[in-house]
Amino acid sequence: MNKNQPLPWDHPRFRSWIAVARACQLMQLSLGRSLADLDIKTPHLDILINLYRFEGISQQELARKLLVGRSNMSMLLPQMEKRGLIERKGHEKDKRVLRLFLTEEGRNVTEKAMVIQTDLIERVLSPEPIDQCMAMATSMERIVAVLQQDLREDD
Repeated sequence: MNKNQPLPWDHPRFRSWIAVARACQLMQLSLGRSLADLDIKTPHLDILINLYRFEGISQQELARKLLVGRSNMSMLLPQMEKRGLIERKGHEKDKRVLRLFLTEEGRNVTEKAMVIQTDLIERVLSPEPIDQCMAMATSMERIVAVLQQDLREDD
């Protein structure tokens, strides 16, 4: 490493970088513990919430929304289908495309999990004024956009 090049922790924005990463990790851990009684993990919740919002989404669209590879989807979806939370149906016109739907049990679990998630968000973020939460969201969205652009350029 070049002696003139600053070390990561000497960078003025390093503290922000670490804070975001740690907050994300701890939120995931806390949410995971809170979801244990429902016998789901955070990756399951991500899938369930997306199916709740976008019923009939394809596996490929879901993987793109969640920023995961098809291999992750191919591991999680059969587990969830076996548990009776989701069902996969072939597209009417193109049977190669599988559309994803929540079952009644999946909808019930999702609604309970969303209450848990919303309660956690409220507990953690309620001390912050709404305008600061919105400013933080804007900053994070800018970071996401930069990183997504980097990934597109690498592909």
